[in-house]
Amino acid sequence: MQTLRNTVRSFLSTNNSAVIFIQRKGLKVYNPPVKIENVEYPEKNKLRIMEKVPQYPSNLRPFKMQKKLRLMRGLETIHNTLLHKQYGIVATGGGRLKHGHFEMIRMTLLRNFDFNNLFAIWRVDAPWQPVTKKSQGSRMGSGKGSIDHYVTPIKPGRVIIEVGGNIQYFQVEKVLKDIAAKCPFKAMAVSQEILDEMAKKEKQEEENNLNPWTWKYIIQNNIGGCHNWISPFDKLWYTKYV
Repeated sequence: MQTLRNTVRSFLSTNNSAVIFIQRKGLKVYNPPVKIENVEYPEKNKLRIMEKVPQYPSNLRPFKMQKKLRLMRGLETIHNTLLHKQYGIVATGGGRLKHGHFEMIRMTLLRNFDFNNLFAIWRVDAPWQPVTKKSQGSRMGSGKGSIDHYVTPIKPGRVIIEVGGNIQYFQVEKVLKDIAAKCPFKAMAVSQEILDEMAKKEKQEEENNLNPWTWKYIIQNNIGGCHNWISPFDKLWYTKYV
């Protein structure tokens, strides 16, 4: 180690004229940004402010509801694809969105993106389902409590927001993952390529499955008398969704 130190010191000494240092400027070549064409921009490219309380006609009294947990169970069969075929956030579990979650999503996008070449749209309704709550310390009975706030029920597979424009996925991935982590249910940031790959993988696993004893086969044939203890939702989704 001492020999190596002395050798390096001799080369760096000013008395040795054999060593000449030349400063060079590196030249970096970057690929030009990919321009995404044929993008259909909506009329308003920013997320609108969702109403905290739905507006009813003056002659209609705000109604109360049961919990209706079935609105969060099963698979979303309608709003489960990206309309603009670019990027978005998809729920992978059921839950409810409050008004604060809508504002969190909207403000996070506003603070992190320039909407000159970007747009974002809602794919969920404004809070509409009333949630009641009784005041603290009140006794049981005396009817249903008063409305405390409104929520939007979400099923697995529902697209929450959709983002697109002249922008690539790596530019929006971090922000979308941050929003998905703050949602009150399991969610993930996706692109159209990711959704296509997931659908392809699911179809491939179903076609190449070597085990005939799947949940679908067991439930459809009532093997072991499973119809006596499974949920009605299991007969519809084959234990895939709670």
